Amino acid sequence: MFMALEIELNGPVATIWMNRPDLHNAFDETLIAELTAACVALDDDADVRVVVLAGRGKSFSAGADLNWMKRAADNGLDDNLNDARALAGMLRTLAEMKKPTIARVQGTALGGGMGLAAACDITVASTKAVFATSEVRFGIIPSAISPYVLRAIGARQATRFFQTAERIDAHHARQIGLVHDTVEPEKLDARVEEIVSALLQGGPVAQNAAKDLIRAVDGQMINDTLVEETARRIAHLRATPEAREGIAAFLEKREPKWVSAFGGG
Repeated sequence: MFMALEIELNGPVATIWMNRPDLHNAFDETLIAELTAACVALDDDADVRVVVLAGRGKSFSAGADLNWMKRAADNGLDDNLNDARALAGMLRTLAEMKKPTIARVQGTALGGGMGLAAACDITVASTKAVFATSEVRFGIIPSAISPYVLRAIGARQATRFFQTAERIDAHHARQIGLVHDTVEPEKLDARVEEIVSALLQGGPVAQNAAKDLIRAVDGQMINDTLVEETARRIAHLRATPEAREGIAAFLEKREPKWVSAFGGG
């Protein structure tokens, strides 16, 4: 089905493998279209609870394939703009998935690769991982990835790295908020599995609502309107079948149905 991706299904967990290892998983129009389609399909699959994004080979993703960018630029403004819109749309599709997403970063994540990591909900990196917004070294800017990188590391850090294109090691990436956890390479998959297990304990409707809550509340002034909005959201969730099941399961000292349905995570 896919040329640039592999989808691995393991119970309720889907892993999207970017599969261009010889090109360090740099993305072109094919990978962008396929990754967009994969995210949409997995988000609509009721059997999938968690999506992991990973890269085959040594690199997570070296970002945009420069030959693809050159082709787009040579084709004129309209084609260049359409390709840029496809990239921006792919990142947004990934970032706005209803399901929890985890970036498994084992190696280099440059430019758009760093954007992919930032667009995922959770990023786990090997201590060998290296990040950079390297675009200015090619005379361009990290435009499509900027909303997700700024959300992760803030404007102050982005002001430095968008201009210097310095490499960011895994330890520093964790310090500035790009990465949640760093582990030795041989422990990377185990750490991802631990986070997956934790995610499977939560109610899927609540997790989607939690992501939407963050988008609604982040950066807003605390005022009567915001307080009312937060009250409205929790009141709505309390009345859902999932919340009633979660509360009943706790009181009855049993696992809720969404956990037992997947063998306890």
